[in-house]
Amino acid sequence: MPYSIALAGKGGSGKTTMAGLLIKYLVKESKTPILAVDADCNANLNEVLGLEVKDTIGNAREEMKKGVVPGGMTKDIFMEMKLEEAMVEAPGYDLIVMGQPEGAGCYCAANTLLAGFMERLAGNYPFVVMDNEAGMEHISRLTTKDVDILLIVTDTSRRGLQAALRIDELARSLNIGVGKSYVVINQVKNTLSDKALDMINAAGLELAGTVPADDTIYEYDFNGHPTIEMPEDCPSVQAAFEIFEKIVV
Repeated sequence: MPYSIALAGKGGSGKTTMAGLLIKYLVKESKTPILAVDADCNANLNEVLGLEVKDTIGNAREEMKKGVVPGGMTKDIFMEMKLEEAMVEAPGYDLIVMGQPEGAGCYCAANTLLAGFMERLAGNYPFVVMDNEAGMEHISRLTTKDVDILLIVTDTSRRGLQAALRIDELARSLNIGVGKSYVVINQVKNTLSDKALDMINAAGLELAGTVPADDTIYEYDFNGHPTIEMPEDCPSVQAAFEIFEKIVV
């Protein structure tokens, strides 16, 4: 079974950047190969990683639902072929993008096939990193249900912290088998307030650590440079690596 780490958080929290830094850390520590799964419908993990994505699993699911399957090819073979076509390879890891959410109608058959293929695919990797949207439904439907670590990323705002607590509650209600939940507070400019710590403690969440606001992230992002290429002496990279060293087996 792969060791799987799922990241979630509201938009703007830096969740996807954190997912990229986690992949950077795992590659550095030779914890490879890694399967990176972008399960956010607003997919941009590939930009953080500096990769070009030509197809997504969402497109394959739409094609199967509409009956766009070549003659003489079964649906399971078609879906497996599309899964392979959607894979993007990089040194130390592979990326697959889930893509668009479901449209109208029933996707049960496509989702069942995808769940099986994704589970078998993940079994080929010792580590799986999943970048999720704020909701955790993608884990419930389309990926392996066993998540060793749920890493919830938030900024320092009260709304961000409240969203983090709701995500943890949602993940528990979906019964996806989370081994351990942590919260990471990102974009920290000063020390955390006692109120923020009280909210986290009251919810029974463990604070994995904080990541300082870092202009290097904004510079890389604004100039279109993959943030995975940021130097390791950047404050944000150093702080993230310290967190990962503590929580990743």
